[in-house]
Amino acid sequence: MDRVADYRAELTRIMTRHAAPTTGPAEPGVETVFVSDAGRDEYVILDRGWRNGRRVDDVIVHARIADGKVWVEQDWTDGGIATELVRAGVPRSDIVLGFHPPELRHLTDFAVA
Repeated sequence: MDRVADYRAELTRIMTRHAAPTTGPAEPGVETVFVSDAGRDEYVILDRGWRNGRRVDDVIVHARIADGKVWVEQDWTDGGIATELVRAGVPRSDIVLGFHPPELRHLTDFAVA
């Protein structure tokens, strides 16, 4: 299997686990779902539904694969998807924290682009 295929598999595994129902009671009216478009290498976890009479449609995690690297565009998880990817064997040099401005990415332990 090539490197990008490995990244696809890891993203799918990690994000499927994050979107799975937790052991505690789910929030009534709100559903967490994992949506992926492997053809375009886009991976999203979102909450959707209704909370206190207001519509919920929130992106929790958005990651994509571009130019052979995993771009984490948004991440509201506790531990961070990038950290989980590193634990799974993805080199930091192949992970871009896209939610940081380009001029500040060099201050992270991850790729700048």
